Parts: sequence; structure tokens; C-alpha cells
Amino acid sequence: MNSKYYLKCVKCNHIIDDFSIWFDNNQKCPKCGSNWATVHYNESIQKIKDLIKPDSPKPQSFWHYFDFLPLIDKKNIVTRGEGVIPAERWTFLEDYAKRKFNLNLTVYAYRNDLNQGTGTFKDVAASSAASILKEHGIKEYAIASTGNIATAYSHYLAAAGISINVFVPNDALKAHEAEVSSYGQRIFRVNGDYGLAKKIAAEFSEKNGILLSGGNTDPMRVEAKKTMVFEWLRQLGTLPNIYIQALSGGTGPIAIDKACDELAEAKIDIKLPRFIMVQPHNCDPMTAAWKDAKTKNFPEGWENNYPVYENPETKIPTLATGNPKTYPIIGKLVKKSNGEIISFDEDEMANVAKLVAYETTVKIGPASTVAVGGFFESLKQGLIKNGDSVLINVGEGVQRASELMNEMIYTTKKVDSVDECEPADRTEFSKELWSKFDKYAE
Repeated sequence: MNSKYYLKCVKCNHIIDDFSIWFDNNQKCPKCGSNWATVHYNESIQKIKDLIKPDSPKPQSFWHYFDFLPLIDKKNIVTRGEGVIPAERWTFLEDYAKRKFNLNLTVYAYRNDLNQGTGTFKDVAASSAASILKEHGIKEYAIASTGNIATAYSHYLAAAGISINVFVPNDALKAHEAEVSSYGQRIFRVNGDYGLAKKIAAEFSEKNGILLSGGNTDPMRVEAKKTMVFEWLRQLGTLPNIYIQALSGGTGPIAIDKACDELAEAKIDIKLPRFIMVQPHNCDPMTAAWKDAKTKNFPEGWENNYPVYENPETKIPTLATGNPKTYPIIGKLVKKSNGEIISFDEDEMANVAKLVAYETTVKIGPASTVAVGGFFESLKQGLIKNGDSVLINVGEGVQRASELMNEMIYTTKKVDSVDECEPADRTEFSKELWSKFDKYAE
């Protein structure tokens, strides 16, 4: 018997006693058919205060917050130590803001590249899904993905002994395909964009009676990702007042909002951070929709008005969501937080990656360059104010993006003899790298 948690339908408030019922109803509310439900716990949220004490031993994984995750038996946990990653001070961004804008900021980077599963923002969600599916005896699963979540789910479900059928668009990185395949998981490369991949995945699921990932509102994913808020409180003692993330679907802000609602019940004095969501300029339908709504002063029904980009041609396939079906949710959350949805020029991707690697030795991935680039764009647009505390979600490392790694080569000098070789001083490259960002302060 499950006395730990229950699910509640967001649309009609119907109570669903357990994930077994949720799965039996194909992840839909038995009463109204909605596919969005939230998890609620019978344990007092007051207990979270003990879990986020800064002087407590460092957790082994995000399962440190087991009491507020929808799993009954710890023996079903599938983990690689994910979710306990540092929020690092990136003082080089603080120095830039002071130098160019005379702003005193505190800037953190949340290092998802250090997750020990696949080095992405998706590892905690995949660990949660693998564990819950294992507990309920699910043997086969399906998912549509632009790349990162396909890799993470394939890894963790393989560890749980669960087969997964992965559907990716035609422009998905070859490295993601190779990694999914390496775990013995089936991958279907669809001759079309992410929208077509999702369509075929849904048809496959219905035809074969196989559960399909619930997408950005999937309670298994949301519950896992909400724990990053708990981690910020444990590490920093408070929440930054600005949160920057590269935006494709938007589970991150959904999860942060869920965590803040829970913590409010514990009388913990926090405030929802201002969301600055960033899209690559070649695939930014949410940005376009947001700008249009803002220009019109957010008329009634504004959240349901958004463009659809067919087959978007972007250098960042993991952010290539041309049909932003979650915009009605994300748009409302951004407005609730007094935030913004902006675009970043993806042609600057390599410049961002080189600068971060030079200043920190951290090699960030394509989507992460959009998030960091969003920091510079936010300064330019005046979205960050003096005294703000900013957290940038570094969503993934560069290990699967060989093209970006190649673009990061800039110190090579071809020679024919030792006479052409001179001792190097790495500081000579600093001015060249930083000069690429002068335009944001003009």
C-alpha cells in the first residue's frame, strides 16, 4: 500500500492514488483525461529543513531527498550519484558586469556537466524515471528526444533492465545515436524534425501498448528536477533571484515553481527567482510569442498564441523544438516570475565556449553556450540589476559535440622548424577572447 504520496490532476483536481494507476491509464487522469498531474506527499514538508542543512554530510545523490520523491522502496533506486553538483562562483562574469556595466553581481554556474551518468541536465530525470518504472514492473518504454534526454534515459533504463525505444529527429547529433545504441537500446532516426519524431513515437506507443514519456510535465521528471532547488538552499543558504536556462521545452522552470510551492508550506523564506529563458535565434518560437504578447500587454488568451517552426535549421539540435506546446505553461511561469524569454545569436556559440574554457577550464556544450550567452544578452537588455544574484544552468558538457570542440581550436600555429616556435604566454589570448563580447556593452 502506498501511503507516501498521491498524484493530483492539474485540470480537475482528481486524486490518483499511485503511479500504478497513472500508468494503467496511459499517464492520463482517469476522470478527465488530462496528461498533467502533480505529486503531493503525506510527509510534512517541515522535514526538508533537516535535509538542506549546510553543515550536514554531503549527499551521495539527489535521492538524499527520498522522502519527497515518489518512490516507495529504496532498493529500486537506479543512481550514478547524479544531482549533487556544485553551484560554482564564476567571478569572471561578475568582473565583466562590474567592468562594463558597473553592476555588483553574484554569479553561479550550476554544473550539470559533472553529473556522473551522462553529464547532462537530464540525468536526475532519467534516474527518477528508471527507478519508478522499475518499482512498477515496467519492462519497455518509449521516448522522443532531440538528444540529451534520449542519451540519459537510455543509460539509466539500461541499468534498470528496461528496454527503451528512442525516436530522434534527423538532425540529432551522431554521438547521441551512438551512445543510445551502445547500451543496446533501439533508436529510430526519423526523416523529419522533432515534431515528426514525437508524432511517430506517439503512434508507436499506441500501436504497441508501450508507455511513452510524458514530456516536460511528466511528474517523474518534474519531481526529480525540483531537487535542484533543495540543493541550492543546502549549498548557498538561499535562492539566487535570477535563474537563466537555455529553453527547449521547459521542465526546469516547472520544477522550480513546484519546489518553491512546497517550500512555502515549510515557512522557508524564499521567493521564486526571475526566469530568464534563452532560445537560439534560429529556433526561438517561444521568444517570438513572448515578444508579441508583451507588445500587446498580454491580452486574454495570450499564452495560447505562438508560432510553429517547421524543420528549424539550428546549430543546436538539442534545442530544436519548433512546436512549443509547453509555451502556455512556460509563458505563464515567466510572467509570474517577472522574467523574460529572449534569444541568443547561436553563431556566437564557439566564442562563448572558448571564453568559458579559458576562464574556468570547463568545456560546456552547445545548449549551455546559449544559457551563458543569455547572461551577456540579459546585461545588454538591462534585465539584470545591481545587487542581483544570478544562477546559470550549465545544462551539459561538450563531450558529444565534436563540431563545437573543433570550433574551439584557436591557438594552433603551423610551423616547419623550431626557429618558428616561440614560448607561449596564455594570457595573450585573453584580450582577443574578451573582445568578442564588447558589443554587448555598446
